Amino acid sequence: MIKKLIQHTIIYGLSPYIPKILGFFILPIITKDLTDIDYGIYGIILAYVGAIEVLKDLGLNLILYNSYTRMPFQFKWLWRQIYGFLSIWNIAYAVFAGALIYFIVPSPASENVWAIIILNVLPIIVFGPTSLVGRVFYQMREKPMQIGVRTIVFGILSVLINLFTISYLKMGYMGWFWSTCITGLLMNASFWYPINRIHKLTPIFNYRWKTIRENLTISLPTVPHYYSTYLLQTSDRAIMNLMEVNTQDIGKYSFAGTFGGYFRMLGNAVGQAIRPVLNTGYREKKFREVRNLIFIIQGMFFLATFLTSIWTKDIFLIMVKNAELSKTYPLAVILIMATNYRPMYLGSAGPLMYFEHTKKLLRVTFAAAILSVILNFIFIPVFGYVTPVFNMFFSLMYMGYSGFFIKEFKQKNTAKFYPLIWLLATVLLTIAAFFMVEFSFEFKLALSVILLSFAGIMYFYKGKIKSKIYG
Repeated sequence: MIKKLIQHTIIYGLSPYIPKILGFFILPIITKDLTDIDYGIYGIILAYVGAIEVLKDLGLNLILYNSYTRMPFQFKWLWRQIYGFLSIWNIAYAVFAGALIYFIVPSPASENVWAIIILNVLPIIVFGPTSLVGRVFYQMREKPMQIGVRTIVFGILSVLINLFTISYLKMGYMGWFWSTCITGLLMNASFWYPINRIHKLTPIFNYRWKTIRENLTISLPTVPHYYSTYLLQTSDRAIMNLMEVNTQDIGKYSFAGTFGGYFRMLGNAVGQAIRPVLNTGYREKKFREVRNLIFIIQGMFFLATFLTSIWTKDIFLIMVKNAELSKTYPLAVILIMATNYRPMYLGSAGPLMYFEHTKKLLRVTFAAAILSVILNFIFIPVFGYVTPVFNMFFSLMYMGYSGFFIKEFKQKNTAKFYPLIWLLATVLLTIAAFFMVEFSFEFKLALSVILLSFAGIMYFYKGKIKSKIYG
């Protein structure tokens, strides 16, 4: 059982990472055919679309999960009604999304506005929530390969379409929109036949409004929690656009942010992979063992982010074939180091989620997102496009460590996490990385060898810690 659980979490966690790795290695090719304006246009539109994307499902994925467990022999009746409701709602959502794109599209992309709108909304209009229903169904049926294979195949396809449209057809930012549309249609199509024909989960359009309304009263309060992810990771570009930061500068920030995005994805993968172990620890009240595991992961994150950060300048010189974009490596350093919030966030938020103090969790996630938005509105007009970098770092540190000071966490957890010490270590390592990225090749090579050697020595002691956690 444990072996199967670990296999499933690895599939869910790491399958999105494989296309990202391929995407990283094609950067030297596509960046020759992209400009900071391309990144700015795509980043602005992505920011605004992301601002409303949380409304596409209205939090009803929670109802799908719960009803499958509570009504294992009758869940299809409710699922089909939600499927039908969301299919109709998604049409209204697509119209709203298209109108939003029409009014916010940057002037350099105005000639392609209708193509951008169609490419963004076509998968939603044609298939509605088919992909959502398919993902939840196979996840609850414990068939992760159905999801993992699709994620890998269509993720790689997206990268190849980007390569073809951007570097061969020279389509610039439009290549990203074509890639997203094509893979979105194919992903939904791959779920449509098995869900609608094999498993008979066809949508009911004559649904009972009372049933939908009752479930919406449960699902809608979860929207702010999901929305916090957008506010933290994407809203900064929308705010910069509102503050009339020029498109080129937004593009520079968006490009630097892609490298922090790789580590955010890694953090999400780690979180999914260790969730079963954490939950077992909470159930058995092994809080000290859970804490030790979090400390180990935090140490590994420190090593990975710090070494990557000090080599960022060299990586940009090799991988980025664009003079303006290659100068953004200092921003990338801070955004990469900001992802060190993730392990400690798992340590603080884990008990809140396991013991169902989800309303208290909003003090951590949604509060961090609102903090980021407020700081951006205050400081972007003063300091420009570098402002969101520091605001992101500050807000993620709040998200990672504020949960330790919530009363419900203290009541449930009995182990000491020393959050202020870890926070200070994160800040000091970030400052060190920011300056060491400019050091000589020889110094960074020697430091990397020393740190990796030290990590190798520590590796031999993991057996004792591991036996305590799993024992």
